[in-house]
Amino acid sequence: MKKAILFSEDAASVKRVYRESVSKLKQLYEISDKAYCKADLGKIDFSDVQYVFSTWGMPEISEEEIKRYFPSVKALFYAAGSVQIFARQFINCGIKVFSAWQANAIPVVEYAVSQILLANKGYFQLAWRTKEDYGNAREFAARYKGNYGAAIGILGDGAIGSKVIEKLLQYNLRIYVYSVTMSKARAERLGVRLASLKEIFSECDVISNHLADNAQTKGIICRELIDGLKDYSTFINTGRGAQVDENALIEKLSENDTITAVLDVTFPEPPQKDSLLYRLPNVVLTPHIAGSSGNEVCRMAEYMVEESKRFANGEPTRFEVTSEMLKTMA
Repeated sequence: MKKAILFSEDAASVKRVYRESVSKLKQLYEISDKAYCKADLGKIDFSDVQYVFSTWGMPEISEEEIKRYFPSVKALFYAAGSVQIFARQFINCGIKVFSAWQANAIPVVEYAVSQILLANKGYFQLAWRTKEDYGNAREFAARYKGNYGAAIGILGDGAIGSKVIEKLLQYNLRIYVYSVTMSKARAERLGVRLASLKEIFSECDVISNHLADNAQTKGIICRELIDGLKDYSTFINTGRGAQVDENALIEKLSENDTITAVLDVTFPEPPQKDSLLYRLPNVVLTPHIAGSSGNEVCRMAEYMVEESKRFANGEPTRFEVTSEMLKTMA
């Protein structure tokens, strides 16, 4: 029986995510309930471990450390989404990396699509304005287009952005896409418009960020773009807070209360205690909930258990992460 371990700096997340899957793993592999962490490297012998199962809290490990402490590992199964901080090192060492990004993408897509549709109705503005002045809120509501013919900007068409686009295609929306990978032919097939960031921020009623998390996208949503936001527009961020010039966004929201920001991620996260993001009425702030939560986390572990079975049996796998994919993954 192949030897496997649970590995993460966050033992609580391991217990929560794998709570329904540990018994299945024990039927397949020699594995303990214990979640090991980086501090265990060099103290415990992992030289015969072939499979590593992880989730949130997977630490960054150097290629030298991987070769030294995990010489027999064939595959890493990550029951969560983004693998940016650790995947390259394992891939460079010839170790297959599998991620439950598609499982984790499902709730993010559901969250983003629902927020987009609500934003087109002016929901976030009207929720607070109605409490202040019901009649005024009714008048304010008439300034929103609704979901017929609204212009939606999608930033990035990776694992999540592409699925958001697919879901939105069932509505009568005009979809603008900023992408460094989508071809004109694919855009035409989908019926979407490839656009620059400047076009999207100046023309779209709702903008939803799903850009890949890498050095090139840090601060990419800059002051110039934010200054171009239209009246009654909404910016939704379920990507990464560091991709946004937050000071510029706060200034814009302070100057123009018809503009709304729906922020599930910020930088820093959480915002500093004195941040205006807590007090501006046109900001909807949530504590990074778009991804898997509650019972949704168990789906990620199930995806990785099944993927490990396919890999062990020499069958085609579904969720391998490659170096090329890391260029566009969030």
